[in-house]
Amino acid sequence: MDELTKNEQLGDLYAYYGPLLTKGQQNYFEDYYYNDLSLGEIADNHHVSRQAVYDNLRRSAAALKKYENKLHMQEDYNKIEDHLEKISQLIDHSNVDQAKIEIIELLNNMRGE
Repeated sequence: MDELTKNEQLGDLYAYYGPLLTKGQQNYFEDYYYNDLSLGEIADNHHVSRQAVYDNLRRSAAALKKYENKLHMQEDYNKIEDHLEKISQLIDHSNVDQAKIEIIELLNNMRGE
């Protein structure tokens, strides 16, 4: 996986789980991934070593992945989005009966049935 894809995935996970990180982790993460600051710049701003910043970012990324593995919020959102896209296409093609079936399937999945 290339660096850009990895960063995009972490950004998506941060959108879901960022508030679960400590304030310090949030600051480092946002500085690095959103504000495009280097490890050295972040270290200077927070009066810590580059290694401390690197370790913090690594732990933050691991925590975000752990939250997704346990909670599946992004995965569930993507499944819902896929269903809704399919339903929209069915409606556009006047296939209302199949759209209703998809809606019922989506509702059942959301209810855990």
